[in-house]
Amino acid sequence: MTRFFEPLLTSRYGIHESWKLANAEKAGAYRVAREALTARKPAELKEEVKKANLRGRGGAGFPAGVKWGFLNPQEGDQVYLVINADESEPGTFKDRSIMDLDPHRLLEGAIISCFAIDAHVAYIYVRGELAFSAARLEAAIAEAKQAGYLGQRPFGIEHPIDIHVHLGAGAYICGEETALLNSLEGRRGEPRLKPPFPAVKGVFGMPTIVNNVESIASVPDIIEMGGDAWASLSRLPGDGGVRIYGVSGHVKNPGLYEAPVGITMRELIEDYAGGMLRDRPLKAVIPGGSSTPLLDPRRKVHAPNPDHPLHQWDGMSEIDVPMGVDTYRALGTMLGTCCAIVMDDTVSMVEACRNLMRFYKHESCGQCTPCREGCGWLVDVLDNLCAGRGKHEDVDLLVNIANNMMGNTICAFADGTAMPMLGMVQKFREEFMDAALNGIPDSVRHDESVRSLVEVQA
Repeated sequence: MTRFFEPLLTSRYGIHESWKLANAEKAGAYRVAREALTARKPAELKEEVKKANLRGRGGAGFPAGVKWGFLNPQEGDQVYLVINADESEPGTFKDRSIMDLDPHRLLEGAIISCFAIDAHVAYIYVRGELAFSAARLEAAIAEAKQAGYLGQRPFGIEHPIDIHVHLGAGAYICGEETALLNSLEGRRGEPRLKPPFPAVKGVFGMPTIVNNVESIASVPDIIEMGGDAWASLSRLPGDGGVRIYGVSGHVKNPGLYEAPVGITMRELIEDYAGGMLRDRPLKAVIPGGSSTPLLDPRRKVHAPNPDHPLHQWDGMSEIDVPMGVDTYRALGTMLGTCCAIVMDDTVSMVEACRNLMRFYKHESCGQCTPCREGCGWLVDVLDNLCAGRGKHEDVDLLVNIANNMMGNTICAFADGTAMPMLGMVQKFREEFMDAALNGIPDSVRHDESVRSLVEVQA
């Protein structure tokens, strides 16, 4: 049984009107920022974040402290902090909870981060549909300015800091950091070629750090506790701290749960989310947003030798591997945004796959031919399978298309489309082969409980 602990990131979610400055301050908001700006040196703060082993919470899992270390501004450069709040990954809903329920935690993290990296301006790029979240942030910024925590002399020191909210227009591709920067500049939201990386040449051609909302919201706790102490909250080496885990789909208690890095998917489903809805068997889990290859509880971990990173879990179910950036990468999937979509045995994997591929077809920016044409082609083939117009060779065609998309585009969008496609075919090939002959029964395609799970709003 999981041992629960006192929350950090979500500790203020339950207080009355937690988004208002007066209530947040009573619970400790801005105390760490005041101490950091008035009594600490930027280099110390950066070192604590590095020691914390804070792996990026936006999907890629890159260490935030290492990313900050890439900054090397030249004379005349202005450093920017950009916070990625373009939460558009299907199945993911954690960052908006921070913006809605504790925006001052995000602002405090941004203030400390700006001071640490010598930035004077931060932009929070918010998904266009999240107008409520943007309004909460704007109100919080106004309160922080009035209190003297933002502006020309935050907490009375000579380091001006301004934070601006920028609403996107609802394009999923703008969650990719360089497409986000283009959009922020008023350009078409298309990914840029790298290098140069944003830390060298980012927004407005200046050195820029791009971090996820949860990553920046974790900074106050890291500075207050110390990087080593915060890192030790995790169960996994090299992947520190706590995370907000999301879980949706066929569970009794869907929602958000704060827990140490390294809990297992089985713990998340059974101990946190209350187990499977209607006590039906678990069929599959998409572990970290729709672009992460799924887990199959029937499949066992195969570690070929003692040096393999998953050796200690050899022979165990995939859902018993600790949830970490490196462990899940070794498992052949990704931790991603750490928001799981749980599916019971009523779900058709072919229909679920088709709905996801329809989303990616709609959201491809069209800049790269393999992605633009491949996404549409995958949907066409899956449409035929679901309607009973397919043939067995179409299953191999899906694999072929997906393999030719991977690694052949400017950004990782095509890979994020191809990987779940390949994972579903690999682990549930028999369903795809059966659909090639028989299609998907209307009773499955039109079952409301299934539709609510697998349909993705374009």
